[in-house]
Amino acid sequence: MAALTSLTAWIEIECLCLEQAHPLKNITLMHSLLGFVISMLLVFRTNTAYERWWEAHKIWAGLVSNCHSLALKLRATTPPENEELAGWWSCQIGGYLHQVRSELAGQSGSSSSPLLLLQAMHQKLEQMCRQGQLPEARLFMLSQELTCLGAAWMGSQRIRNTPIPQFYLLFLRKFMLAYTLTLPLGFAFSLSWYAVPVVVFVFYVLASLELIAEQIEQPFGNDSADLALERICQRVEDDLRSIFSNRPQTEALEQEHLELQASPVFKAVR
Repeated sequence: MAALTSLTAWIEIECLCLEQAHPLKNITLMHSLLGFVISMLLVFRTNTAYERWWEAHKIWAGLVSNCHSLALKLRATTPPENEELAGWWSCQIGGYLHQVRSELAGQSGSSSSPLLLLQAMHQKLEQMCRQGQLPEARLFMLSQELTCLGAAWMGSQRIRNTPIPQFYLLFLRKFMLAYTLTLPLGFAFSLSWYAVPVVVFVFYVLASLELIAEQIEQPFGNDSADLALERICQRVEDDLRSIFSNRPQTEALEQEHLELQASPVFKAVR
């Protein structure tokens, strides 16, 4: 853009020696009118990309919360001596997260899809209910948690598989190209050689907005602004191992509660 603007200014000033009354001077009026239009298009483009990025963050925050809630409720329901069942649930919930992440990244090569894992967990709840390990009242509550896991998976797939329409992006980029390529014609005539930094700065702002929107419109990629899904899954796996392996000691908790009630600070607060 700097070279193009310099060449345009040299032709108009040094070669053609255009007068100040030349009609080419009024081309900046067109840029003033179209500048409002292109700014509105870029604002819409950036807002749409940011909404997709923010919605993906909210979906995965809810997904992590549902995993923790499901694990805590299952740990409270699972008999203390049945460590095999606790380990099965830990692997299934963690494996479900990894399968969702793999599908969003386009790396799903395993035979176990998130749908099959959800089906296996629903069947396990029904089996636990038939065997008397799970009350029927808790069956509905835990099934709701699994339903939320499936809804988060489908919400993530909707964002990934529904990109911004290509014809809109092509029109916006053609419009930006035509707008910036014609900027030197008017600015070089009215600003002389000062048009070089002005045109470069305008082009930098417009191109940067488009690149920012392009970076965040697909939040499940590998860019620095995208969701760190692998780190999130690893953190949830660590939480699941902690939940299913360490059952709180009821007696110790009751003893701490009694000591707290007997403390002078607690009595003063009461």
